[in-house]
Parts: sequence; C-alpha cells; structure tokens
Amino acid sequence: MLSQSESPIVTNNSSIPPTSSDDLAVKDPPPSSDEDFFSSVSSSSSEDKPASITPSPSPPDPSHQPQIPIQWPSDGNINLNWVMDLMSAFEWASKNLPPSDFPSVLPVKVFDSLVLSTSKILHKEPNCVQIDGLGSDCRVVVVGDVHGQLHDVLFLLRDAGFPSENRLFVFNGDYVDRGAWGLETFLLLLAWKVFMPHSVYLLRGNHESKYCTSVYGFEKEVLAKYGDSGKHVYRKCLGCFEGLPLASIIAGHVYTAHGGLFRSIVATPSKRAKGKRNRKIVFNPEVNSLSLGSLEELSKARRSVLDPPWEGVNLIPGDVLWSDPSMNPGLSPNKERGIGLLWGPDCTDKFLKEFNLKLIIRSHEGPDARDKRPGLGGMNEGYTIDHVVESGKLITLFSAPDYPQFQATEERYKNKGAYIVLEPPDFYTPRFHSFEAITPRPKVNPYYDYEDVIDSDEELDLASMVSAS
Repeated sequence: MLSQSESPIVTNNSSIPPTSSDDLAVKDPPPSSDEDFFSSVSSSSSEDKPASITPSPSPPDPSHQPQIPIQWPSDGNINLNWVMDLMSAFEWASKNLPPSDFPSVLPVKVFDSLVLSTSKILHKEPNCVQIDGLGSDCRVVVVGDVHGQLHDVLFLLRDAGFPSENRLFVFNGDYVDRGAWGLETFLLLLAWKVFMPHSVYLLRGNHESKYCTSVYGFEKEVLAKYGDSGKHVYRKCLGCFEGLPLASIIAGHVYTAHGGLFRSIVATPSKRAKGKRNRKIVFNPEVNSLSLGSLEELSKARRSVLDPPWEGVNLIPGDVLWSDPSMNPGLSPNKERGIGLLWGPDCTDKFLKEFNLKLIIRSHEGPDARDKRPGLGGMNEGYTIDHVVESGKLITLFSAPDYPQFQATEERYKNKGAYIVLEPPDFYTPRFHSFEAITPRPKVNPYYDYEDVIDSDEELDLASMVSAS
C-alpha cells in the first residue's frame, strides 16, 4: 500500500509536477518488463481461481520496445501488438515524461483516429447491452470504478487475463477524474474496445459527463497534456462519453449499471389528440408516483446527453448513473446527491423477479462515500454485498485501490480494489478478486482542488451542472 512517505507531491494550483532538468529530458522507453511491473502488488480471491480459464493472448516478446510516438496502423486495423504498445508506452511515459510531453507519445491525429473508431462502435450499441451466447469455456470479468488509476488498471488486466474471445470484460464506468491518468486509462480501454468490440463493453459512469470532468480534474488533465489541442481533445472525449451504453445484461441473469436502478416515467396520451400521428404524450415523472422502471423504458431513454438531467422527462439516464441502494424499503429521491434515487431491498427483489434476473452489480461508491452511509458495508475489500433477497443479490463493486489518489487528510483509506469473475453454467455466482494498489505511484500533482471538492459526489452544485451542459 502507498505509505504517507510515498504519497504523491501535491499542490493546490499547479497541474504540472515539479521536474528537474533530468526529468525533462526525453528518455528512451525501456524494454517491456511486465514481470517486474506486476510483482509489486498482490491479489487475492474469495475463492480459488478456476484452472479452466483460457490463457490470455500472448503479449509481445519481453525485449520488444513500444514505438513512440504511437502511430495509427496503416490499414486502420488495431491488433494485439498495437494495444500492448499503447499499454507499455502509457506506463513508461507516466514515469518518465511530464504531462505536457504526452503528444510525443500519442499524437493528436492518432487520438482522433482512436476516438472516431470507438465512437462509431459505441453509438451503434443499445442503451442496455445484451451479452449472450456465452459458452462453457467463457468467463465474464466485471470491473467497477477505476478513476484514472492507470497502473492499477494495468495490473487488473494482467491479473484477470487480457480480453479474448472467451474472456469478456464489462467495465462499469468512471474511467476518469480524481486520478492523474484518466486520459490514458480511458484511451487504453477504447483501444481494447476497438480491437475486441464483442469482448469488451464500456458502460457509462456519472463521471463521464461535462459537469463532473470540469470539477474533478479530467478537463484540466486533458488541457495540461495536450496544450493548444487540449480543447479539441476534451470535446472529442465528451462526444465519446455520449455514446457509452448505460447498462448490460449478462447471460440473461445479471444486470450491471454504474449507479443502479431507475424510475418509470409515466406517459399518458392526451385526450385532445386524435389519430396516432398527432397524439400528444404527457409525461408525469412526479416524485409521489415513483415506481421502478422497465427494461423497455431503459432501452428508449436518450443517453446522448452530456449531463443527465435531474428534472424533466429524461430522468432514466440520471437514475442509472447516480442512484444508490439503501436499507430502507421503497423508492425515494436521492437527496444527498441531488439527483437519482435511493432504493431498498424490496425494490431489488422486485426488479430481479420481474425481469428474471439473479444478480445486480453496480459501482459508484468508494470508501469515502461509504463512510457516510450508515447501514451499508465499507469498501475495504473493493466490494460489498448490499442486498440479499429472495430473488438474488445486489453487489457494489469498486476497482480503484488506495482511493482517492489525492486526499486532504493524512490518514488514507488504503482500500483494496476488486473485480468479479462470472462463470458458467449460470454466470450469476460471483467470484470476488481483491487486489492492492501498485506502489509507489509516480509522483504527480492533482488536476483539481481535492481539499475543497467533496469526494463523495454529494451536494452537487446543480446550477453549475446546468451551465456546464
């Protein structure tokens, strides 16, 4: 774990780490050293890892050096070596280059090609991705919040096994903000998505929004790394966020979403209208009529909004991204966050039963948020089992260990991160894999004023959210 003496250097105003003349010198990337890199962290499982998991695709030879700058393939097709080069280049640059040198690693033109290729895939996917046709040799890895902690993501991918035709990944959102490498983390996952579009599924988190990224650091990170091209890069990232699906259903029985459940939006045909063409739909999403929404309603929600609204007719995206479970029965407004819902065990049971589901995996709450949530478990191991009901379970999964990277208090949470492996034949009996943080992290400065920003996303400045939209 990261000790206090090894904490990153931080200041309130600078987003560029202090560097010496030696630090500023561009150094040749070293040979890949996966074995050394991943030897500083341990992983544990609540159950033994099954021996039947198919091995990952073989990485390049250890003596292979990434070609920096990364170039877009001449035929436009990403292969495994290209993705491995990107991983190695990002990891090396995080330790050897100042943020302003990032374009020397990934030029803007290559960034544009990667984001465009991914956006074309994402925008064709439905709001709720159906992940079916899983054979007896398949496994599904579910990942929670990672928040720009690149080195922990690299470890997770190696520990779980890289994506393959029979090892699928579902990432549950919050790739950016707070951590210092949100851009690298997001782009790396985009690369995996383009390379294996039917084995990697990237869902949206509440931080994949204009409001959150302007408050919690991602916007400033992009501007620091891409300089004059930063605004262009940031806009492209926002456009890509809009295409991220909201939820998934795995093997017909597991529902995953960043925040969780959502309300039904009551729609009533107007009595004045005649004929199908002119029929006016009147929406009535009143608080006093709160009821659980359906998967059909989820499929029709408009997800392509940068900041999901907390009022009006398009409330489902905000609910899916911002809601939290509660130990109190029923549905109620999530007053602590100012957006989304709180739902009780009875709602979990009803949702599972109505849609023939057995398990809900959501994310959205780290150790800081759980500190303020009486009745619910802490996040020391990277996951909690929040509801156990007749129809199944509700799990909160958090994959950013030793979080947050920047913390105003001397005492750290030192939480583990976790990922879940779902296996045949049913795919709804989770295997939990907890892991510690890669240490020490490269020394960097924060991209947001972490001392004044509330770390649990509570008490949102909704007026600022409106102006950011």
